Amino acid sequence: MNKIISLCKRRGFVFPGSEIYGGLANSFDYGPLGVELKNNIKNLWWKHFVHERDDMVGIDAALIMNTKVWENSGHLETFNDPLVECKKCHHRFRKDHLEKNKCPDCGGELTASKQFNLMLKTFLGPVESAENTVYFRPETAQAMFVDFKNVLETSRKKIPFGIAQTGKAFRNEITPGNFIFRTREFEQMEIEYFVKKENWEKSFEEWKKEMWLWITDEIGLDKENIHELNVPDSKRAHYSKKTIDFEYDFPFGRDELYGLAYRTDFDLKNHFTEPPYEDAESKEKFYPHVIEPTWGLDRSVLAVLCDAYTEEKDRIVLKLKPGLAPYKVAVFPLLRNKPELVKKAKEVYDMLKKNFVTAFDDRGNIGKRYYSQDELGTPFCITIDFDSLKNNDVTIRNRDTMKQERVKINELTRLLNELLSEK
Repeated sequence: MNKIISLCKRRGFVFPGSEIYGGLANSFDYGPLGVELKNNIKNLWWKHFVHERDDMVGIDAALIMNTKVWENSGHLETFNDPLVECKKCHHRFRKDHLEKNKCPDCGGELTASKQFNLMLKTFLGPVESAENTVYFRPETAQAMFVDFKNVLETSRKKIPFGIAQTGKAFRNEITPGNFIFRTREFEQMEIEYFVKKENWEKSFEEWKKEMWLWITDEIGLDKENIHELNVPDSKRAHYSKKTIDFEYDFPFGRDELYGLAYRTDFDLKNHFTEPPYEDAESKEKFYPHVIEPTWGLDRSVLAVLCDAYTEEKDRIVLKLKPGLAPYKVAVFPLLRNKPELVKKAKEVYDMLKKNFVTAFDDRGNIGKRYYSQDELGTPFCITIDFDSLKNNDVTIRNRDTMKQERVKINELTRLLNELLSEK
């Protein structure tokens, strides 16, 4: 895990938050490479699950909602974790994360557990009072239930259909940790899929297949590192009747990557006093049931980095799927002290950056530049040499095989489009 963290900071994927002021525990900033990787995953998800489906629409709701939302959803009462404190060193822990009934730091005796609400509280306006108390959302889901009728009326969708949303959520975790895996501020990609009660099992299985396809085909994780877990009744969320976790073999151990839950009609019944859906043909009014596939975006970034990280004899390579790579291509002049090579390389760079996220580098010897881009996950590197000036061609190098071939400059855009679209 330390190698991943080191790479992330060294190459601009993830930095400690507020670092020049000593940092803030469990706070991280995505750097230039990290934000590209994160956005590539998020944009691919939106394209795959929203734009390419006829039964899906999206929203982007507020982070802070009326407190009644959380009262009716059950979060204020039940969104808790068991908290224990060491009587000796006074460190606090989630009881269900401890293997022994002793402090993992000093071995001291622990207090009896008590329930700790994970909602992050603040106040709206200049007066800190009970009336002005609000909460940052602990999940993106509730807005999709609260906005259900608005979406239904404006989108003209019929059941079965889904509402998708990506965005930040906040949980005052007792023991955050493992880099960006468990943080108090995180980003989700979530769908609430509305079905008739009698169809929930069929829909649940369909979404399980969809989630597997996303894992293996879209972001390219090794199937051997993924495990399905049927979550037992005692560990399911208060709203769920059935939950499956997709767990990943992280360097620190196996833990939850994504989740799939059957939320029944729990949420819509709590938010609407009358059934919000009317069948167009039968005129029956009812509360739709909900299948909820949830993807952690930060955990996706971490899993993708862990899966792609490869150490070879002379280099470190991030074998990212081309569509996820922060840079799709890098352009180099063979020598930076030859103006004619630099000029030609700039021309190729200017041409390619209109279609691809492209890097330009003329520092150091060409071998070090190749290895530098390998570590960033850049699928292809293009070198302009003296033959390029005579023949109007370039050398294109494959990240994974390190094989090189010469290609005419006027063929580059077409060839790169083909190579980058391969799954």
